[in-house]
Amino acid sequence: MSEKTFANESIYRQLIASTGENLEREGLIDTPIRAAKAFDYLTQGYQQTLEEVTNKAVFPSDNKELVLIQNIEFYSLCEHHMLPFHGVAHVGYLPDGQVIGLSKVARIIDMYARRLQIQENLSQQVADAIMEVTACRGVAVVMDASHMCMMMRGVNKQHSTTRSTAMIGEFTTNNQARTEFLAAVPKRQPSFG
Repeated sequence: MSEKTFANESIYRQLIASTGENLEREGLIDTPIRAAKAFDYLTQGYQQTLEEVTNKAVFPSDNKELVLIQNIEFYSLCEHHMLPFHGVAHVGYLPDGQVIGLSKVARIIDMYARRLQIQENLSQQVADAIMEVTACRGVAVVMDASHMCMMMRGVNKQHSTTRSTAMIGEFTTNNQARTEFLAAVPKRQPSFG
């Protein structure tokens, strides 16, 4: 067990004890270590770099048309309440002599999602990373998500979803490219749990 996991286990013990629960109750005996390991996993993006997750998977291509990868599921923790938000991402880019391996787009999303986040920043970070790695002409990202901080607490709105966008490069100046991307992105159905 890493020092970080050990420290987090102690913190989870304190947190659970603060509720008045009995840490020696059968169902809770191993909960602090399980929670610490889960938290380490859910925040593993802090230990990853863009170079590591893309692993040089950028390849020459003559394609100049829109590349769209859609319905990439993601899970994150909001930085305001540390409650989950989850949804799907749609990423489009306009190549300029090279393309990125498709699985690397999902890995980039996961790297940034596995940090304490807000959805608006997550969308922009993904767009910036794709631009940096591919040196493409433009990147567009749409993310649709359900936020437990709105569903489990506060306003308790079970059917709410949030859509965020980030557009850079030609997607900010070329209306045809922007329209083509947005028309191709599926409309999100409300989440019901």
